[in-house]
Amino acid sequence: MKIAQVSPLFESVPPKLYGGTERVVSYLTEELVRQGHDVTLFASGDSVTRARLVATTDHALRLDEGCRDRLAPQMLQLHAVFGEAHRFDVIHFHVDYLHFPFSARQSVPHVTTLHGRLDLPDLVPLYRVFDEVPVVSISDAQRAPLPWINWQATIHHGLPLDRHRPTAESGKYLAFLGRISPEKRVDRAIEIARRAGLPLKIAAKIDAADREYHEAHIARLLDDPLVEYVGEIGEDEKSAFLGNALALLFPVDWPEPFGLVMIEAMACGTPVVAWPCGSVPEVVDEGVTGFVVTSIEAAARAVERAAALPRSGVRARFEERFSVARMARDYMRVYEQLMEGPALQALPFKEGARWKTLFASKTITTS
Repeated sequence: MKIAQVSPLFESVPPKLYGGTERVVSYLTEELVRQGHDVTLFASGDSVTRARLVATTDHALRLDEGCRDRLAPQMLQLHAVFGEAHRFDVIHFHVDYLHFPFSARQSVPHVTTLHGRLDLPDLVPLYRVFDEVPVVSISDAQRAPLPWINWQATIHHGLPLDRHRPTAESGKYLAFLGRISPEKRVDRAIEIARRAGLPLKIAAKIDAADREYHEAHIARLLDDPLVEYVGEIGEDEKSAFLGNALALLFPVDWPEPFGLVMIEAMACGTPVVAWPCGSVPEVVDEGVTGFVVTSIEAAARAVERAAALPRSGVRARFEERFSVARMARDYMRVYEQLMEGPALQALPFKEGARWKTLFASKTITTS
């Protein structure tokens, strides 16, 4: 099958450091190539892949200080995709809704994996207009705010089985991996560590948008002798960081679409202690791969229980549910059903109720 994978340009594929979406794109792309498919990857020029790479920017945008207008290379990427659309049996987008006005008028089968949160009010009028675009959710919880759009499947993320090494012995510290931002709640993780009397290692990036939050609310908490801030880490450092931990703390406070770090920890045999937000109850098997809690006190107790979980059992459940081979099979089923279904028709332009109302309420005069 001739497949196009269209990745965001903010990180390379795979990312050099932090980056969930681009990492999943990498795993899926390489597995499809391994299975013998003809794959073209549209991504930044510093990506590394066995697929055919089409790049409209030399470097990932987040690390390219010379790029002032980040929308421009994304527009060039879409131009390249649709210029080659006739070459593919299916086009798989991972760039949110940026391409909708173009892909909605294509006859080539296409699907979009939505990787972000969907509970924002501004998205409703957008998806009312583009409600026929085929989409995939990465958890059932993610799709709950927009149940009426054209869902093709829910496909949980997967990892290569050899990406992370499982460890047999429980570690002596707690781990937090991700971003320092209000919704990720590293402050909760610090308080859990205090209650449990265990060291906490924090491997997290600080985006420019979150720097003020970090300085105002988090920086002083990092002075605790139990806390070690190690900064942003790369993929090659994750196995040791997660594998040597007693448990991963995932105390999120937002509708988490998936939470890739949870299955990365499971791949290392490390259990997860998490809040029941978004996808978490779908990903964590209670009492097998970790515990879902609703308070700091419950989390501290869960840490003690997590230390007793067989790490071999955590790894076994990861292999059963979250392998890249399973993820690729799930996507192949979606590709095939799109190819075998009725031919896509170019969608007509729709007038949105909101702007019709606004227009009708105004008197237009010209001079």
